[in-house]
Amino acid sequence: MTTLKSLIQAQRHGHALAGRFYNDEAIFREDLARFVFQHWFCVGHLSQLPTRGDYRTVDIGQESLLLIRGDGEQVNGMLNVCRHRGSRLCASGFGHATGGRLVCPYHAWSYDLDGRLLAASQMAKDFRREDHGLRVLPVEVVEGLIFTTLSASPPAFDDARTVLQDCAGTYGWGRAKVAHREMYTIHANWKLAIENYMECYHCQPAHPSFTRSHLYARPAEMTAEADQAARLRSSALGIRIEDLDGYATEARPGQESVSILRSAMAEGMRTASKDGAPVAPLMGAFRDYDGNSTYFDIGPLSDFLAYPDHGMVYRFIPRSVHLTEMEVLWLVDAQAVEGRDYQIDRLTWLWSVTSAEDKKIIEWNQAGIRSDFFVPGPYSAQERYAQRFTEWYLKALGA
Repeated sequence: MTTLKSLIQAQRHGHALAGRFYNDEAIFREDLARFVFQHWFCVGHLSQLPTRGDYRTVDIGQESLLLIRGDGEQVNGMLNVCRHRGSRLCASGFGHATGGRLVCPYHAWSYDLDGRLLAASQMAKDFRREDHGLRVLPVEVVEGLIFTTLSASPPAFDDARTVLQDCAGTYGWGRAKVAHREMYTIHANWKLAIENYMECYHCQPAHPSFTRSHLYARPAEMTAEADQAARLRSSALGIRIEDLDGYATEARPGQESVSILRSAMAEGMRTASKDGAPVAPLMGAFRDYDGNSTYFDIGPLSDFLAYPDHGMVYRFIPRSVHLTEMEVLWLVDAQAVEGRDYQIDRLTWLWSVTSAEDKKIIEWNQAGIRSDFFVPGPYSAQERYAQRFTEWYLKALGA
């Protein structure tokens, strides 16, 4: 694509992307093929598929994926597309494969839970069922989190597995459940949503509640002393999670992008709640509150945030050039009982407020970028991860 090549060559280092990267239909298709589909992304938590045969569908761009619980903790991934005439097998959302098989609603071809074709009536004598199984996708399940990819040769998952074991493992996410789920429809290009979540330069003007409770909203030079004190509290509790920068262009060769960043809570705030008070029972290795929040990212579409008593999963879902969905999951300990151990409104208050604010500012951003007269400005010191993301993206599209 000549226009894409010229756009990449014209990009100014240290500056935001030109408007066409967010508004062009053809570039959106290149985004999916060359970048999004080549990486791992989270599709949910194992607690959402509690029994054999339970499934969920996941849409991304024009593709529909099917994740289904097999034996034990096995989760199988496949395209939600029948190998006969291409019908969708399962309706969007969550469901159960009755009788342990998937049956196409169009012509009743039926498949095992691992995608093998079991039955197809009235086919020719030389028809081979083994040649017509569903397209199978790679799946990784680590500490309860389920990942898949549309790539036939994705980046290695070793670094991602280590990060998940260190972070999600310490916070007990493998023994967690989804307490609440929200879907946000954002009328903006997916890259604007990702960039917004890769920086906190916007946090003080846009997120007053988050800013009051999280020191991450402030420049790093203002929080170094508090961050150090919070790390010492963590060590005293036996919690040892180290920062790690393997994000985007800093990923190890051949490995999926990963990062860990720990940041102190404001004084008096034990967790992410309206008043800083606990909202659920302590999880994982935590026996007390350490005054920290932990952010970790895997690949370009999956962000995670952990507190001692609950966790957050953010899934970014590109749908079209100006439409992105964002699924937010709240995790608590699997033994916690709603109404006794946690209240949904208290558990979700801060990140419901913050997510609604983010939707608004991302959509304002998109409205401005649609101007023919938009000229990208330079990134600030607090936007280094957003800049790194766009450099990673441009490198992939120009490869």
